[in-house]
Amino acid sequence: MPHVLVAGRLHPSGRALLDAAPDVTVRYIDEISEASYAPHLHEADALLIRTQPMSAPTVALGDKLKIVSRHGVGYDAVDVKALTARGIALAVCGDVNSSSVAEHACMMILAAAKRALRGDASVRRGPWGWRNSLESQDLRGRSLLILGYGRIGRHTAQMMAGFGMTIRAFDPYLHAQGWPEGPVALATDLHAGLAWADVISVSAPKADKPLIGAAEFAAMKHGAILVNTARGGIVDEAALIAAIAAGKVGAAGLDVFEDEPPAPDNPLLGFDQVILSPHIAGVTEGASERMAIGSAQNILDFFAGTLDPALIVNRKDIADAIKT
Repeated sequence: MPHVLVAGRLHPSGRALLDAAPDVTVRYIDEISEASYAPHLHEADALLIRTQPMSAPTVALGDKLKIVSRHGVGYDAVDVKALTARGIALAVCGDVNSSSVAEHACMMILAAAKRALRGDASVRRGPWGWRNSLESQDLRGRSLLILGYGRIGRHTAQMMAGFGMTIRAFDPYLHAQGWPEGPVALATDLHAGLAWADVISVSAPKADKPLIGAAEFAAMKHGAILVNTARGGIVDEAALIAAIAAGKVGAAGLDVFEDEPPAPDNPLLGFDQVILSPHIAGVTEGASERMAIGSAQNILDFFAGTLDPALIVNRKDIADAIKT
């Protein structure tokens, strides 16, 4: 009988799915920390994990562990190599929150363009006359560059097209594989695309070094808008802070940071032309329910031998381990 360890508070719909499953036992640990679930890992056949790290020493505690199911699509904090070395599958959810993240990106684009924080402050604290500064900008007829044209990038493009923006996307992977048909044009050169764009929205995966650094900010139009709902570290924060202070970036929207939460003295917190949110683009009520159900179902499907191989991150290296 498989024993499932759930690390982190799970939406009731996900709990109900696990609790109703026959021949499965479950332990729930609501606290979100590696230290809270690690002592119980030795008895688990499966781990459902939310945003906590899973380091190699913790992986080593999973004597019986066969699968780790991530409550979401990212796995930056999980030591995939350690799991693979022990023949443990790492599964992620399918397309459960891409539209949620895209909506958040669009909200930030609009809030940054309209200088929402400054407008709100002018009503609450004054001066009312701030409205005459004409800082609020239209988006119709402006250019939008989307960095990363996966599900989130495509949803963002579809939504922002409704505001009359001209849209291009930069995605070297898709460029190499074959650009999808549709109204969004390919930007083949990053710096040329940045020089063209009035607004840049980041939906790209994290790499070994920042995609946007000092050189990329130098290539942008003066006063450009930058929104990042992808991962902290894709945009070099020190370079971003300098670009905002110099007016090179006129406004920004950030849902992710190099360190989360950001330190109280992080200069980004002092800019009133920057919209901030606590890494919640994909954490809506609806997305949370879909992720809970998806991550729980992955575990049940794994033990039933029906888990979609496309949802297993390290499937190529542990093919024998996932045959049940």
